[in-house]
Amino acid sequence: MKSMYAIIVPALIALVVILGWFLVGPERLWSMFGPADLGPVEFETLVRRERPNDALACPPRFCKANSDLLPPTFAVDAQGLRAAMARLIASEPNIENVQTDDVAMTERYVQRTPLLRFPDTIVVRYFQLEPGESSTLAIYSRSQLGYSDMGVNKSRIAHWFDKLKRLVPVAE
Repeated sequence: MKSMYAIIVPALIALVVILGWFLVGPERLWSMFGPADLGPVEFETLVRRERPNDALACPPRFCKANSDLLPPTFAVDAQGLRAAMARLIASEPNIENVQTDDVAMTERYVQRTPLLRFPDTIVVRYFQLEPGESSTLAIYSRSQLGYSDMGVNKSRIAHWFDKLKRLVPVAE
């Protein structure tokens, strides 16, 4: 009897997802699991998820949580870094700015995967280091759906750092 349920339940779930995909579309289907935008974060007090579907890049002095990547220090002020990031974001597919806070120098985006349109929320915060000389940033990327992201969020952050390094010089 249990083996029959092991076949029927996943088949029914797959059927519901397929019907939902074609009847309401992927973005509305995933919204049944909650909003695509997972909201803001405070990097200073951030507590990482227990599920492996997020990634963090944050300078140690600005975050208590363990980072997956260490962000570079850039030889440009925070406004210049923010402008470079705006150019980078404009070149990214399937991304939408959902919140900008000019005072806190923080932006939040939702980026969707190309095929299945799974939403990820990415929060970026800029930090001025030396007055007018150098800056850095923190990025927290997390998936709305699934237990694991198979490294997608960490890869996104690493990719963005590579692109940023081509747009602005890295400090020595």
